[in-house]
Amino acid sequence: MPTTSRPLHFPPTFHWGVATSAFQIEGAALEDGRGPSIWDTFCHQSGTILDGSTGDVACDHYHRYASDVDLIASLNVDSYRFSISWSRVQPLGYGAWNERGFEFYSKLIARLAEKNIQAHITLYHWDLPQGLQDLGGWLSRETPQRFAEYAAEVARRFGSQVASIATHNEPWCTANLGYGNAQFAPGVADRALSIQVSHHLLLSHGLAIKAMRAVTGDAGPQYGIVLNQWPADPATASPADVAEAQWEYARSVEWFMDPIFKGHYPQRALDRMDLSRFHVMDGDMEIIQQPIDFLGVNYYTRTFVSTDNPPKARPGVLGFTDMDWEIYPQGLTALLVGLKEAYKDLPPIYITENGMAAADHVSNDQVNDQARIEYIQMHLQALQAAMEQGVDVRGYFYWSLMDNFEWNSGYSKRFGLIYVDYATQQRTLKESAYWYRDVVQSQRQEK
Repeated sequence: MPTTSRPLHFPPTFHWGVATSAFQIEGAALEDGRGPSIWDTFCHQSGTILDGSTGDVACDHYHRYASDVDLIASLNVDSYRFSISWSRVQPLGYGAWNERGFEFYSKLIARLAEKNIQAHITLYHWDLPQGLQDLGGWLSRETPQRFAEYAAEVARRFGSQVASIATHNEPWCTANLGYGNAQFAPGVADRALSIQVSHHLLLSHGLAIKAMRAVTGDAGPQYGIVLNQWPADPATASPADVAEAQWEYARSVEWFMDPIFKGHYPQRALDRMDLSRFHVMDGDMEIIQQPIDFLGVNYYTRTFVSTDNPPKARPGVLGFTDMDWEIYPQGLTALLVGLKEAYKDLPPIYITENGMAAADHVSNDQVNDQARIEYIQMHLQALQAAMEQGVDVRGYFYWSLMDNFEWNSGYSKRFGLIYVDYATQQRTLKESAYWYRDVVQSQRQEK
């Protein structure tokens, strides 16, 4: 745990929030005209999800959104990040819009406004409409065009009512876990294809930013993207370990940052990739390099790189989460300071996800998750350290508001500030929820 417990002091304008995504909490998979997504298809295939579960019901947020917003408000936060289920508002991913789907998000945004909570929309959190997958999915250049149309429609309807719209959440995961090793939907294992998918995701981001700005002009919300990032630390100072760590950072962080902020892919990554299916058309990089208003950074852990066989074990001085991720808060400071140094035109940053999975359980109507409290505290201190070194960070969103469907882990991993009993849908605030509420309140009082 932290060797020092520095007091937290964040700027008066700093935003405090919580985050979720549509497929992980909404449920109502077959209701009110929603079409299937690739995650619906993936879940219903044998052997894809650790506990054999699906997102059909999840946290039943579709029916419980009003009381869930009340819970958000009870945490004193001023911001809520959520995603839109594309197939709920456009069942096929092209063609007719589904007004009943849009109505749900309209009611959610209105409820948030009643509680003085800013809405932060993510357009794509991995749940591509199956109708588009059937036409080629992210391997097709048509999908970025359809994504831009979807983005423009969301901006037209909600742009004046929300604080920000992010195009993608963690496109690295869509490409590398969805197409690289088949852990995530649509379940393809082909590294060469994953590289092409990553390009189409970035292309769709640029097209969407252009399309949304065309709809809202300067009066629109803040537009950006959310990237999962981590420092890559060599296990030793050996040339082999250092080179492998540099490659890891290039293929993960720089692969998405460089096109957006520098207009090209990192050569260090290109040099070692299978580019047999990699096609970039004239004008693509200019489209990708659209100016954005913010960068969302999701941080959970670092990569510890060893070329030994077997590789050196991660030190894990502060332990590991229930996902077996090393707890390494100082990596957040190093990552953010490194971004500031590498990208001169970096926009303001939001920590759009940071959190810890733990083996929580309810005892006497309470959930004692002291380890999560310490995790958040350490990462807020690390964030504060980065800001003291000049990194422009505007807000922090804890992942996640509540326990939910944790992708290929099903319901076996709990990240939430709020415990969900999936059999009854009862919500129980964990000790971390009360702690986070009090931290937010104390920062407000300092203002």
